[in-house]
Amino acid sequence: MRIRQDEAHYQLPPGVDDLVHGRGSDPFSILGRHNMGKVDVIRVMYHDAARVRLVVERPRGGNVERPMRRMGDTGLHVGTIAAGARYHLKIVWADAVEETGDPYSFGLLLDGETLRLFSEGRHTALDRVMGAQPMVVDGMPGVRFAVWAPNARRVSVTGDFNFWDGRRHPMRLRHEAGVWELFIPGLVPGERYKFEIMTRDGHILPQKADPFARSAERPPATASVIAPAGPFAWNDGEWMDRRGALQAPDAPLSIYELHVPSWRRPQGDPERIISWQELARELIPYVRGAGFTHVELMPVMEYPFGGSWGYQPLGLFAPSARHGTPADFAAFINACHIAGIGVILDWVPAHFPNDVHGLVCFDGCALYEHQDPREGVHRDWNTHIYNLGRHEVRGFLIASALMWLERYHVDGLRVDAVASMLYRDYSRGEGEWIPNIHGGRENLEAVAFLRQLNETVHATVPDGIMIAEESTAWPGVTHPVAYGGLGFSYKWNMGWMHDSLRFFARDPLWRGFHLAEILFGLHYAFSEHFILCLSHDEVTHGKGSLLSRMPGDDWQRHANMRLFFAFMWAHPGRKLIFMGAEFGQEAEWSHDGALEWYRLDSPLKAGLATLVADLNRTYRAMPALHARDSDPAGFAWIVGDDTTNTVLAWLRLAPPAAPVLVVLNLTPVPRHDYRVGVPVGGLWRECLNSDADAYGGAGLGNGGSVMATDEPAHGQPCSCVLTLPPLAALYLHPAGEAA
Repeated sequence: MRIRQDEAHYQLPPGVDDLVHGRGSDPFSILGRHNMGKVDVIRVMYHDAARVRLVVERPRGGNVERPMRRMGDTGLHVGTIAAGARYHLKIVWADAVEETGDPYSFGLLLDGETLRLFSEGRHTALDRVMGAQPMVVDGMPGVRFAVWAPNARRVSVTGDFNFWDGRRHPMRLRHEAGVWELFIPGLVPGERYKFEIMTRDGHILPQKADPFARSAERPPATASVIAPAGPFAWNDGEWMDRRGALQAPDAPLSIYELHVPSWRRPQGDPERIISWQELARELIPYVRGAGFTHVELMPVMEYPFGGSWGYQPLGLFAPSARHGTPADFAAFINACHIAGIGVILDWVPAHFPNDVHGLVCFDGCALYEHQDPREGVHRDWNTHIYNLGRHEVRGFLIASALMWLERYHVDGLRVDAVASMLYRDYSRGEGEWIPNIHGGRENLEAVAFLRQLNETVHATVPDGIMIAEESTAWPGVTHPVAYGGLGFSYKWNMGWMHDSLRFFARDPLWRGFHLAEILFGLHYAFSEHFILCLSHDEVTHGKGSLLSRMPGDDWQRHANMRLFFAFMWAHPGRKLIFMGAEFGQEAEWSHDGALEWYRLDSPLKAGLATLVADLNRTYRAMPALHARDSDPAGFAWIVGDDTTNTVLAWLRLAPPAAPVLVVLNLTPVPRHDYRVGVPVGGLWRECLNSDADAYGGAGLGNGGSVMATDEPAHGQPCSCVLTLPPLAALYLHPAGEAA
């Protein structure tokens, strides 16, 4: 159809000047397709193009090109086509010709239900909605961008594809949700991008990384990266089918916590950071050999400052590019699962850093954070606190948690710094905090968020686990929400950690006067589903390594470590230790360094590592040591008051499985002919002796077994007489009963 030229088609509407100079808030009112009867007027804006032509797409007869008129120095090009005709653009640059779709030719992209759920904080799959989503719209491949910035005057997508020029791709505001959207044809995964945001008063902020980006540049670079949309190639179905049983409260859970960059430096080069492929090759056989059920990675969500160890993240949807691509990270988890190892991630909803490219004052106002620093700033870390009273912020965080569990098959999340979330006066002095609506110190919004988080996770990923790092006596952390709890699966037992470390650091001469320090934890050991934790926090900030706190000469220090670990593995509660502790790292951990692997040449170090592996093997093989970790019926005292010899003994129970007798000699003095009560007579086998030669010990013991007679002792109908090695633990079980 021949279109008659009409000067009315080339009259520019109001608002052009604001659009041209980057102040316009509604680019679609000017750009794109606008009907004028039988003719559609097409307006595009390319400031630096030599010329632009419309390519009219015809089903028969081939495409037809039509010139567009350049409108002075505005950067606008205007042309006409028959009403409803399909078209794309041919842009002639100084050194290239580009054919592409018109971003302003597409209608609304996000449906009303999606926006409503987002506004209510109830959309659980925001990783598939917000940010940069490769897709095909109206037959045109490209990328849809969406970002929440309700207070902005203008938001634009910038990147290499438009020379980081915020005038090129301004977005459309969906007023009902404060979400800006734009589909840019022709873009593909791997492109770098950010958002340019103009505040209400016309000030342009430093360009912002995408809060929902699923990939990012390697720091110190700060751009977001368009990630592929498709799923990863998984073949971990056997693990996923069994995962629920493997992580249940009656299952053995032994966790190896590590900081990925400093676990091992490739080829010993201190400047190199291990990749996910390298980590899979080296970590998986090491963890399998050591007998751990899970690894726990300190935060791998993209973070700008390496010295934060990942605990100041900005990319809650993106695995850090320090170690490779998102696909590489998924392949690492897949390999762990095939090897029978679960993966837990540290996840940080408590605070975020104030880097200008991040979330702080995202659209010129306090959006993700609180406006008032008495609610919104952590003085300890100089970070900002999420405003958990906003539906959209809660939804943002919950969607992040679900993404790691669903998209990446992560088996659990350990939620960092829960105590700092629960209390409004956390680490604050008088007048530095605002009470809740009832005048109390409890953060009611945080409580509601944690309950919503855990209920949503348990409903969506019922076999995933949620772990709280909660350092206070807040009641019901692992109790169901329906019964007033917070709904976590497990809680770190910080009280046990502090008491136990203090006790084992004491000179054995005085330990008999301080047994209450390690006995106190048993008063509350069954009040929650606990994990006994010796984490990274205990080997940094001047505290030294665990081994450095043990008293005595070198042999005694290692004997104390063996005794400590044997005590820990026999105590009710799941187990977690930080990397390096398993072989007695000498130096305090440094995130810039690596573990002292060369020390494994020492028999004492190698022996300690062998003990940890055997503890894990015994712990997993003997149901009495794990099946009733949260049930007081799974524990029975035998000796708890021998302050003269400083000996403790108890039974771990899980009928019909065999009981395990645990006896600890907490002094460097061997105890001979020490009678201990047991529930049944007959032969009792030593399933573990921490003083064995293989562990670097003196080899003192009971020859592998003892005979229990019907002489009553300690309230039990039978008893056995033991030789107790110095600074050592014995585990024994009846020979005639199945483990």
